[in-house]
Amino acid sequence: MSMFGSLYRRLILNHPVIALSVFVLLLIIASLRLDHFRLDASAESLVLENDRSLEQYRTINQRFTTSDDFLIVTYTPDHDLFTEQGLASLRALRDELEQVDAVGSTNSILNVPLLHSPNLSLNTVDEEILTIDGDGVPPLEAREALLDSPLYPNLLISNDSRTTAIQVNLPTPPEYFERLAERQAARDAVTGPHTTESARQTLADTEARFLALTEALDARRDATIDQVRAIIERHSEHANIHLGGVPMIVADMIRFIQNDISTFGVGVLVFLLLTLAIIFRQWRWVVIPILCCGFTVWLVIGYLGWAEWPVTVISSNFVSLLLIMTLSLTIHLIVRYREFQHDEPGAEPQQTLERTIAAMIKPCFYMAVTTIVAFGSLTFSGIRPVIDFGWMMTIGLTVAFLITFLVFPLLLRVLPPPIDARVTSNRRPLTDLFASATEHHGTLVLTVSLILAVLCAWGVSRLTVENSFIDYFKPDTEIHQGMIVIDDRLGGTTPLDVIITDDPAPETNGFDDPFASDCDPFVDDCGDEEHRDTWYTYQKMERLTQVHQYLDSLPETGKVLSISTTLDLLAQINEGQPLDALQLAFVPAAVPDDLTDTLLTPYISEHHDQARFSIRLLETSPDLRRQQLLDRIQTHLTQEMGFSEDQVLFTGMTVMYNNMLQSLFDSQIKTIGAVFLAIMAMFLLLFRSLKLALIGMAPNLLAAGSVLGLMGWLGIPLDMMTITVAAITVGIAVDDTIHYIHRFKVEFAKDRKYVATMHRCHRSIGRAMSYTSITIIAGFSILVLSNFIPTIYFGLFTGFAMLMALLGALTLLPKLILLFKPFGAEA
Repeated sequence: MSMFGSLYRRLILNHPVIALSVFVLLLIIASLRLDHFRLDASAESLVLENDRSLEQYRTINQRFTTSDDFLIVTYTPDHDLFTEQGLASLRALRDELEQVDAVGSTNSILNVPLLHSPNLSLNTVDEEILTIDGDGVPPLEAREALLDSPLYPNLLISNDSRTTAIQVNLPTPPEYFERLAERQAARDAVTGPHTTESARQTLADTEARFLALTEALDARRDATIDQVRAIIERHSEHANIHLGGVPMIVADMIRFIQNDISTFGVGVLVFLLLTLAIIFRQWRWVVIPILCCGFTVWLVIGYLGWAEWPVTVISSNFVSLLLIMTLSLTIHLIVRYREFQHDEPGAEPQQTLERTIAAMIKPCFYMAVTTIVAFGSLTFSGIRPVIDFGWMMTIGLTVAFLITFLVFPLLLRVLPPPIDARVTSNRRPLTDLFASATEHHGTLVLTVSLILAVLCAWGVSRLTVENSFIDYFKPDTEIHQGMIVIDDRLGGTTPLDVIITDDPAPETNGFDDPFASDCDPFVDDCGDEEHRDTWYTYQKMERLTQVHQYLDSLPETGKVLSISTTLDLLAQINEGQPLDALQLAFVPAAVPDDLTDTLLTPYISEHHDQARFSIRLLETSPDLRRQQLLDRIQTHLTQEMGFSEDQVLFTGMTVMYNNMLQSLFDSQIKTIGAVFLAIMAMFLLLFRSLKLALIGMAPNLLAAGSVLGLMGWLGIPLDMMTITVAAITVGIAVDDTIHYIHRFKVEFAKDRKYVATMHRCHRSIGRAMSYTSITIIAGFSILVLSNFIPTIYFGLFTGFAMLMALLGALTLLPKLILLFKPFGAEA
């Protein structure tokens, strides 16, 4: 250690200006790619690593010529919609939306076919189709036609006809799928054991091209949404208009997070500045810690920019956490420095600084390593954004430790702080009251801790792994209000597809002619090459109708569309009579070509023997539990309706998001015991005592359990943001435990008296712990002003975690040390 100290002194402390100049050069290099730092909220950022659901989602969309890449504009006029003036106002809005560059087309009540006419039948359907735009259908007649259709109510028009919707289609360019296929082929080429350097270079090039394309498409999407919002604003004088759709949800999530990073990043820094100024009352102890925090974030963001490593919704909190960790390290150094100033007021500043570094580098190193272990558990989650979050925190904590013990001392060498008059006083700090309470009311501390542990366990058992997108946004935000309108009046928000694959062809028992058997090819699947691949038999359509009716009966589902909807529509055309077996067989020929993409191909793929049910889930439903819903549908289709498990496939954003949530639960909650075992092993390595390691685990378990238990009691579900609170809490609680135990060990060696040592620790390291906690709680309290609910939860639970970790380290931890005497007998 002395050789390291000598080298550290000669290279760093004795040449502060040169060392700081080198560091400034490093900051300049990092800043060259700060503009490459970006947020990613694409579908891939919300799914599991190598999750087949994303590939299936893309395949099904291409197979059934469908897409979720559209915006929904809800339109509720102040006056009656179905008047000449009302439809003219809607048409003006629609026409402006169609002029936006990225918009491919729009669907609305103005251009959809009104399959409602006195002369309309299956034989005349091709000639008698009318539209409001093309045929000047009277408004009231159009209203009747739309409401009588099984297709449009609760989709393009509300059941009370007061609200309608314009679907603004944003087609994905073919180039995207070409680049996607190139990237997948390049990835497959490097998975083998004999990967060549040229294959790796090809992958890097294709990844770069795909990234450039997705960034361009994201920028175009954001610009399109801004244009649509501007158009809506111009038409909102006489109508209540809202915007919705998956692209808007993604764009708004990114926008809220970007605003939080910038606006609340500045706000948090201001709060930290004020709190540090109130606590230390010296400008150096305000500026230097803030500079260290800023340098840490700067370097990490610069590295992410150079590595072109995007930040996702989950990992966006890493900036706030780096502020916490860096500030914690610097405050511990500040308090220790001021303690040495108190002990030897006449010592040279450099000597005081060297003593501070020597005293604090070991516990701070232990703290950094153990916290890295806590966050390192995230890398085993199987979810790419969570894995990235774990690695970012690992890198960030390493940078924070280096900044604290390189840049912080250099700044003190350049700006040596004078002795504060309060440092030389012998006032009893507030933290010593906790020592007195622990000394005289230790039994009460243990009793309260035990009761709290029981309540925590009960609260953890009440946790659920679920959340609705609508719960991410405050009620007064446009996106929240739009989701409510879409759910209540227009059939639901979140897409879910149920795919049914046809049965394998049954055996023909040697009969080549189906008419020579008892099988009617227009009713049943006879198994011959000519008919076995068709869905349009009476038997199959009857089963699909039963599936449709079941899905539509579920309280969590809104609008359900399938081939059954088309058959209901054709039955309405057929004078209200259901189609017979012969008419069913000729449905593909009876539907006009210009309606095939609306009525048939979105629901039936003859080539792949698959039928699709398009479902919109009600995000506002209080009973929405995605995993339970999927399990219930799977059970009904396989056990009640006789489909095999291989025949039923779920896909869509609902499935991918649910897969991520379930994996988060498995990896973080069910394996949190493994995380604590890893920390336990670190404690054994650091303290070389099983008894001390067990004692050190107690406040960590209580702090983590308190946060999760509180979420359970309050009914706040675990989702992609709140699930990481467990790892964050463990990382925070571990810091206080390590610092306190290390200081207790040092102080105990002076007189080997446990109670006296406890009081000294509370007056020294306890003060540093309290300063850290107060500063962070005050700084992160500003996050409650965010419009993004996960950011609010993050701020609240981070503050609560700091409070519980502090209370545990100042009461339960010292009481257990006094009780079990892990450092040996007293003198």
